[in-house]
Amino acid sequence: MEVSFCQTLSFNADTFEFDVVSQENGNATIIKFPIDEKLYSPGDVVVVLQDADIVFHGLIGKIEDGEAYASDPKGSLLAATVQ
Repeated sequence: MEVSFCQTLSFNADTFEFDVVSQENGNATIIKFPIDEKLYSPGDVVVVLQDADIVFHGLIGKIEDGEAYASDPKGSLLAATVQ
């Protein structure tokens, strides 16, 4: 039996630096952002907060070259504007 652990990463929307990989209706559905590959792994949870509201909640699907890719295809309210 394999046991795996996941972590939750929390970011403030006002200071979080990310690139939009995919968007729908002006909201980012897939984002990529710099990450320390030694501390985090695919399956970890990403939460982006705007004040007390969750605007992005998804999982890291992959990490490549120090960049994590996370998706929130259904509930994202994170604006897909250039940061």
